[in-house]
Amino acid sequence: METITELSLPMKLFSRGKVRDTYELDSRLLMVATDRLSAFDVVFKEGIPLKGAVLTQLSAFWFTKTRKIIRNHLISTNVSDFGSAAQKFSDELSYRSMLVSRAKPVKAECVVRGYLSGSGWKSYQKTGEICGIRLPKGLKESSELPEPIFTPTTKEDVGKHDMNITVQQLAEKIGTDLAKELEEKSLQLYSSAAKYARKRGIIIADTKFEFGMVGDDLILIDEALTPDSSRFWPADGWEPGKPQKSFDKQYVRDYLESIGWNKSPPPPPLPKSIIEGTTKKYVEAYERITGERFPAK
Repeated sequence: METITELSLPMKLFSRGKVRDTYELDSRLLMVATDRLSAFDVVFKEGIPLKGAVLTQLSAFWFTKTRKIIRNHLISTNVSDFGSAAQKFSDELSYRSMLVSRAKPVKAECVVRGYLSGSGWKSYQKTGEICGIRLPKGLKESSELPEPIFTPTTKEDVGKHDMNITVQQLAEKIGTDLAKELEEKSLQLYSSAAKYARKRGIIIADTKFEFGMVGDDLILIDEALTPDSSRFWPADGWEPGKPQKSFDKQYVRDYLESIGWNKSPPPPPLPKSIIEGTTKKYVEAYERITGERFPAK
């Protein structure tokens, strides 16, 4: 499968994100996940083979599995359902594309943490809190939290860092009722997915969701529970008190931390071993969670 970092389809571009290019398709949208890599909010020059396909196929798996919790924007991942304009580009679109409903995005990223890691661990070390939530004393890096917590962030444009905010600050931005619904649905989605994944040998340490409005209804949009939006750890190797092995983008982040990159553009070049290792981890995450062989190898 060809590695794609840039895509130009003869359709009206709706938006271009760090990883996804979205096109207008009648009253719907065609969301295409490229193989671009974003780490610390910086997009890298190198692509990660199969990455876009993993993100799309795993999102589709979770969208189907969580429909009883909340409606989502997925219509189809079958290129034959995308209309005649897309058929000429079936090779580029296969596995990495989804036809979705339009929604008005809620300007927030809904992070749920079940374990103490990443920026949450750094915040806890400094203040004993994450996004204003006081946590018990004596927790270690990678400790399981007493219960999952909702720690929202702002939703910034490409190239800007999302900022942690409290639930109260979120309510002031979007309204109390909507903020409460975001928290409830995010926690329900995380708890359901984490329980399922644990049976498959994977700990979902944390994840982020994005939501949108269709009329007065809140729906789940973007991606869901992928290696780009989550920390996946092998359950049999979990040991609090240190960083964990992972099946996600943390593998790349750890490398970038080790070389002392300042996390600002331009990004450093990625070694072939890191690129290949990232692909392997993404594919393994898909196969462990779904119990199926990855279809786009």
